[in-house]
Amino acid sequence: MPRPTTIQQVLDELDSIISDSIATNSRLGLFAYIYRRTTAEIAAEIDLGNFEDNQRLELLDVDFANLYLDAYKAYKNNQPVSASWAFAFEHAKEPLNIVQHIMLGMNAHINLDLAIATATTMSGKDIRDIEQDFNKVNAILFQITNELQDRLSRVSPLLFVLDWLGKNTDEQIIDFSMRKAREQSWNSANLLWPLTGSSQFETTKNGIDQLVLKLSQHIAAPKSRIIRFFLKVIQKFETKEVSRIISKLKAE
Repeated sequence: MPRPTTIQQVLDELDSIISDSIATNSRLGLFAYIYRRTTAEIAAEIDLGNFEDNQRLELLDVDFANLYLDAYKAYKNNQPVSASWAFAFEHAKEPLNIVQHIMLGMNAHINLDLAIATATTMSGKDIRDIEQDFNKVNAILFQITNELQDRLSRVSPLLFVLDWLGKNTDEQIIDFSMRKAREQSWNSANLLWPLTGSSQFETTKNGIDQLVLKLSQHIAAPKSRIIRFFLKVIQKFETKEVSRIISKLKAE
């Protein structure tokens, strides 16, 4: 199957991943669902003409999505993928809670893939020209974060326990991955942008990947024993069937 060239084609491929994940009860489908929700919202904003350069934003969004889709297909075919994506995919088999599974995907895709996509989309142009639209995407993601926050309690009834852990509230954990990670991604994009087309690009990209991997390791196994304990308790009481999780997240 050829790589998608439109957002609709991206949505179709994400639907396929979600369907496969439901059929196999694979938690790979959790990030795919959240990402589809985000992509559909961005597509709606593009249709309304709400970006400074809607055509350019669609090109960026498709390039961004293809990095995830390429990694997913490579992993399923036992081919090499970035260290941060390999970690996220492998840990879909681990008994982490729903938020952790979603965060691992967000971390790899936003902190690594978005930086790459932004740098390459703006190769030969002034990267600052896309900053306003980049920040508008942040605002859209913040809205979706609030929606996600409300709905996760349907499938993770003890998620509120994270509120007891001081600054490490559930909302802040999710918001970190959705919004603050994009801020860091902008910094990484600016680092990669002047290197596009050079041998230093791959070296720098791999260095960013290793930093993202370290954050993934922290997401999967926080240093705090208390947080690790509560994350395990939360997981034990969560809905386990991927089909039910996605269905409940979809319901209005």
